[in-house]
Amino acid sequence: MRMSDEEYFRSCVAKERRLAQLLGYENIEECYERAGTLLVDTAALPQWTRDWKACGSLMAKYCIPIQYGKDPAHEHGDAVISGNINVPLSDHPTKDRAIMYAVVKAVICHLEHAKAHPTKATTHLSQPGLTAKA
Repeated sequence: MRMSDEEYFRSCVAKERRLAQLLGYENIEECYERAGTLLVDTAALPQWTRDWKACGSLMAKYCIPIQYGKDPAHEHGDAVISGNINVPLSDHPTKDRAIMYAVVKAVICHLEHAKAHPTKATTHLSQPGLTAKA
């Protein structure tokens, strides 16, 4: 079941907040004059799930692979796939937004894994045999 526009917007902001936390940002606040804009001090954080410039930087930095396929949960549905991340297109207003959401989810998954297993951290998702520099 598709969520409302407001719920979808909030889910995007929540993913961006979680990503910012994993990237080391602290004291993250939402700007009340501009809904959905997250601030650290007075600087606006990138809108990774809503802006290609911000999302593209994440894709490049973490070498996020993107594929397109069938949504295993829905017989006739399509999905954006990145590693073990599966994002149904039907959950998003556009294919672009589904791709950006998948990228953010993949980076969050990668960073959470690296945080839980610091000695097994990888530089990016497409070549897990490479280790990150300390």
